[in-house]
Parts: sequence; structure tokens; C-alpha cells
Amino acid sequence: MTQTEVLCNGRWLRLLKRGRWEYAERTNPGGAVIIVAVTDRDCILFVEQWREAIRSKTIEMPAGLVGDVAGGHDESAAIAAERELLEETGYRAARIEYLMEGPSSSGMSNEIIAFVRAYGLVREHAGGGDHTEDIVVHEVPRSEAPRWLLKKMREGYSIDPKLFAGLYFLEHGEALFRE
Repeated sequence: MTQTEVLCNGRWLRLLKRGRWEYAERTNPGGAVIIVAVTDRDCILFVEQWREAIRSKTIEMPAGLVGDVAGGHDESAAIAAERELLEETGYRAARIEYLMEGPSSSGMSNEIIAFVRAYGLVREHAGGGDHTEDIVVHEVPRSEAPRWLLKKMREGYSIDPKLFAGLYFLEHGEALFRE
């Protein structure tokens, strides 16, 4: 068996090498969660923020790390989703439903991302993230979301391709996951 060499340790990531393969490993126990959230006015919640790794503003669905808060080593994706949704968008969900999980970039990282659907949204504050974040919340009518995302892409924003998976789940999720 090929030995694994630790090239670098960070707070949230570890860079490893096994054979000729280099990859990043998430050091938090729970991976990440993406929240597919729609308001009672049928608007999808998107967040805009600067991402240093790609040196660009991005459009994403609300998301965050699972288990990244003090004492949160056994935090579930649903609990992390509730916390991140409120922090980033100012909305509290009455119910969070797990949809699926899978690798974010299986050739580069061991990170597993869970998709959840948030229901019964109630606005509690403006959102914007914690003191380390500068998040802009966008409420986009569901029927306009694909065109809005393409417009943002033409304006120079980086668009997370997982958004389109989230849109697919909105249209087909109930039937897909109930089979």
C-alpha cells in the first residue's frame, strides 16, 4: 500500500500526497452543506461573496461547513444548514429536508457536500454572514433564476455550477427522492 505524506496542515484543510496524487483533505468532521431555499413569494435565495481562492465574486446558494463551530464535532448537516441559512440570509427555516450528498471535487478533495431543502422560511434579519464575511443576499424569482445566473456570469461573477443542481432539485426533487 502506498504511504500518505502530509505536505501541509491548515485549520480547515490538509494537503496530502499518496503516490503521485496530491489532494486536499477537509479536517472538519462533517464536510459542507448547500441549502436550496425558496421564499413564500417563490424566490430562490442566492448569496454573493468574494472568494479569495478564485479571486472573484461568486454567486452561490447559502452554504457552509458542518461542524465548524465550537463543540460542533457531531453537528448534522440539517443543524448546520439551519445555522448557515440564518447567518447568511437572515431567514429561519421551519423544516430542513436532506436531499443527497456527494463529493465536491473528487479528483482534488475528500470534501463531501450535502444538499438540503429549506421549507417555511421566515425573515428574522438582513443576513450578510458573520463578522468575517460580507455577503449580499439575492432573492430571485424562481422562473427567472437561470437567466439571472447567466446574466451574472456575463457580468463577470463566478457561478457555482452546483446552483444548477439545486435548481434541478427544486423542479424534480420531490419525485426523484421519493421513488
